Amino acid sequence: MTQWIWQQPDWPVFHWQGESVLPLLRQLQRKSGVLIGRSEMQDEDRQTLDALLSNILASSAIEEERLNAQSVRSSLARRLGVDDETPFPVSERSEGVASIMLDAIDNRHEPLSLPRLLQWHRWLFPHDPWAMHAVRAGELRGGEPMQVVSGRIDNPVVHFEAPPREGLDARLDAFILWFNQSQNDPLVDPILRAAIAHLWFVTLHPFDDGNGRLTRALTDLALAQADNQSVRLYAMSVSILEQRSQYYQILEQTQKGETDITGWLIWFLQTLDVTLENALSGIDSTLAKSRFWKQNDALRHELSAEQLKVINRLLDGGEAGFAEGISASQYQKVAKVSKATATRHLAWLLEHGLLEKLPGGGRNTRYQIAHGE
Repeated sequence: MTQWIWQQPDWPVFHWQGESVLPLLRQLQRKSGVLIGRSEMQDEDRQTLDALLSNILASSAIEEERLNAQSVRSSLARRLGVDDETPFPVSERSEGVASIMLDAIDNRHEPLSLPRLLQWHRWLFPHDPWAMHAVRAGELRGGEPMQVVSGRIDNPVVHFEAPPREGLDARLDAFILWFNQSQNDPLVDPILRAAIAHLWFVTLHPFDDGNGRLTRALTDLALAQADNQSVRLYAMSVSILEQRSQYYQILEQTQKGETDITGWLIWFLQTLDVTLENALSGIDSTLAKSRFWKQNDALRHELSAEQLKVINRLLDGGEAGFAEGISASQYQKVAKVSKATATRHLAWLLEHGLLEKLPGGGRNTRYQIAHGE
């Protein structure tokens, strides 16, 4: 009985409904061009560092692994030649994940090969003499069935089962050959190629551990080959992490289906679209922050450390940026000052035009950045 996509007679010849996919592709191509244009107006090296760091941390977090962010940042900064204001000791782990990411991005023109994938796996799992369950780093998985399961041990739910070990080498060779040949195939859309590569490789599940993280690194490689510039400015794994349950759900649904992968492609393209939108919003926020301080450069030197902290938090926006403005009590907590000091600070910021009141008053008075004309 055919249960998995890799058991379909036409695997791995994939199909999809163009009328559902093509509009998303056109939208992505437009946003990618806009992202490149806007990125030229700011410090691209610093933005690249932040994007790659976010991508690495999120890809590991998808697998519920937490990396030391400061250590990974230091590894990336050194390799990118970016001055790190607060350097942190690096580890074999941080060096390894940085090596994978930068090999995928910077060496995008190098052909994919089995030795390259095995090296990525070794970087992902540096030798740890204290590990309770050592991973066979740099080796393909063993002969036991490779399953993704959940639930009780006596009644497990099998979400996915990978192809058997026998024949895996040939299946992997076929994937690598397709990956290299399709890069310059004018009939293969480069973004769709990245989505297909993601699904194909994670379905092969060639390693005992680390398949998801290497799949996403491979996706970064394919996206880097699709676009030499903008891939360094966004972090798709962050968007995948935010939709982690949907990610596993669409993978399971697709891997249990036939070779029409329209559903997977739509999910991938929509997630990439969210990623690009977030990157554009981040650039807009950075540019707005830069304009604000340029307009108020003289006043900046008169601000206290507490006022600077609150202003920058409001300018940075995001979940912690007080999108609906900041109240006096919130100012007091963020700045760690007394109620009287918070009141005095806010009055000064209002008087000098750095903040403005939002509609409302009394105890509910809230303040936001005054961007001026």
